[in-house]
Parts: sequence; structure tokens; C-alpha cells
Amino acid sequence: MTTPSDPGRNLLSGPPPTLLPSDAIATDALAAGEAPTAVAAASPALSAPWAALAELALAGDRPVEAYAYARTGYHRGLDALRRAGWRGNGPIPWSHEPNRGFLRSLAALGRAAAAIGEAEEATRCQTFLADSDPVAARELGFDGP
Repeated sequence: MTTPSDPGRNLLSGPPPTLLPSDAIATDALAAGEAPTAVAAASPALSAPWAALAELALAGDRPVEAYAYARTGYHRGLDALRRAGWRGNGPIPWSHEPNRGFLRSLAALGRAAAAIGEAEEATRCQTFLADSDPVAARELGFDGP
């Protein structure tokens, strides 16, 4: 069964992938070596700088700080996904670079949750990441809390 507006799309196959708009303003700044705190302050609505801050905090054994950064990136990403048409399920492909800030925030949130003893949240994050894109889970080395 296909849709009249998109004859190639099968209605039974689920929602189409959600593709976030460019976040190059943040990712380019981070790639150029700008401090993630400065990038987050300049672009607080984008997930990528929050993911970078969370990953740094996790690497520095600061799980509570990582949790706060990751949760911010996660919620900013959910806002962006909804604006992009996401309705709570469906693929969020890792191959689309602007999705990576959200997916990295989600993985960092799962790790930070596990580190502070929030096992249920860690499991939810792991499941959400794998459901969003199994490639993301593999790429991020997130094979469990």
C-alpha cells in the first residue's frame, strides 16, 4: 500500500526517517577547537555542544555533570526532532550528520544515568538509541549501561 503523495512510500513500513537541519555552526566550531562551553553558550538550542560537554565530563569521571549536560542536549534534540516532524518514533539516522548531536547526547545520558545508579533510565536510553538507529548504537560503542 502506497501513499498518493509519495507512491514509493509504503504506509506499512513505518514513519520516514527524521532529518534535523544543519548544526554546522556548532559542529564546525567544535571541530575548529573552540571550547564546548563557548559553543554551547553561542548555540544553546543545538545538541552537539551539549553532547561534547557530556562526553568530556564522562571522560573526567564527573557523572553528575555529564548527566546534566547530556539531559540538556537530549531535550534540545527532542525539541528539534519535533520541529522536524518526528512524532515520537521512527528512525533518526546516524548517517545524517545533524542527527549526531542528539544521538550522542542520548548515548551520554545513558552512560551518565548508569554511572549515577539510574538503571531504568540507562536501559531506556539504550533502547531508544538502538531503536533510533542501530548503527548509532554501534558507532557510539553503546552496548549497554
